[in-house]
Amino acid sequence: MREFKDKIAVVTGAASGIGRAIADRCVNEGMKVVLADIEEEALLRAEKQLKDMGAETLSVVTDISKEADIRALAQKTVQTFGAVHLLFNNAGVDAGTGCLLWENTVADWQWVINVNIWGILFATEIFVPIMLKQKTACHIVNTASIAGLLSGPGNGIYSASKHAVLSLSETLHQELRLIGSNVGVSVVCPGFVRTQIMDAERNRPTELSKQTGLGNLPPERQVINQLARKAVQNGILPEDVANQMFEGIKKGAAIYHNRAEIQTCNKTTYGECS
Repeated sequence: MREFKDKIAVVTGAASGIGRAIADRCVNEGMKVVLADIEEEALLRAEKQLKDMGAETLSVVTDISKEADIRALAQKTVQTFGAVHLLFNNAGVDAGTGCLLWENTVADWQWVINVNIWGILFATEIFVPIMLKQKTACHIVNTASIAGLLSGPGNGIYSASKHAVLSLSETLHQELRLIGSNVGVSVVCPGFVRTQIMDAERNRPTELSKQTGLGNLPPERQVINQLARKAVQNGILPEDVANQMFEGIKKGAAIYHNRAEIQTCNKTTYGECS
C-alpha cells in the first residue's frame, strides 16, 4: 500500500501515545479514521481535536480484550465508512517492571495476555475476513516492542506477550502471502517511547485488580522500574514511531526496528542492574 488518501484506518489505543500519533498521521494523509480506546474521556477529546482539524472520524469505546467489543468496532467501521483498509493493533499494557516471574500474580498474567495477545487475535479473526472480501490493498500493523526481541529481568510478562505478538504477526504475514492475498502485515518493535505505558494500571479491570506490589520490592529491584520509567520519559516521540510505521507500510516491510536502539535499551534497562 502506497496511497492512503480517502482510505479508512482503524487505530486501537488511539486516545494517547503512539495510537494518537498514528491517528494524526492518518489524518495528515487524508484518511478517515476510526479511533478505538478504553478511556472514553480521552477518546472523545481526541475525536474532537481531530474533527477540529477537518478530519472525518468515528470514536468507539473499545476494550480490545473482549471479542464482542472488537466485533462491534468492526461493524461500526463498516456501517459508517463502508470499508477498512488499514488496521493498527496498537493498544497494549504492562503489568509493571521490577517483579520477578514468581512474584507476578495470575491476575497480572491474565490482564497482559488478554490485552496484548487476545486483542490482536480477536482483531485478526474479525478484520482479516473483511479485508479479504474487499479485494483492495489493505494492511495490518501490529505494535510489538523491543521487548519482543529481548529478554531480561523484571519484565517477563510484557516481554513474553510481545514475543508472541512478533511471532503471530510474522506468521500472519506469511500466511496471507501464501494465499496471494491483498492484505499486507507489518510488526513494529519500538524501543522506549514517551507514552503512558508505565501507568497502564489506570485501565486495569477490577476483576483482575490484584496489584504486583512494586512499591514493596527490595531496592535492588526497584531500580529496574525506575530505570525503565526514566527511559520511557527520555524516549523517542510517538510521532517518530508513527512515521516509521508508514514508511514500513510503503516498503512492505514485515518487521522493522532500530538495531542500534536494541543495544541501547539492553544496556540501559539491564546492564546497569546486573
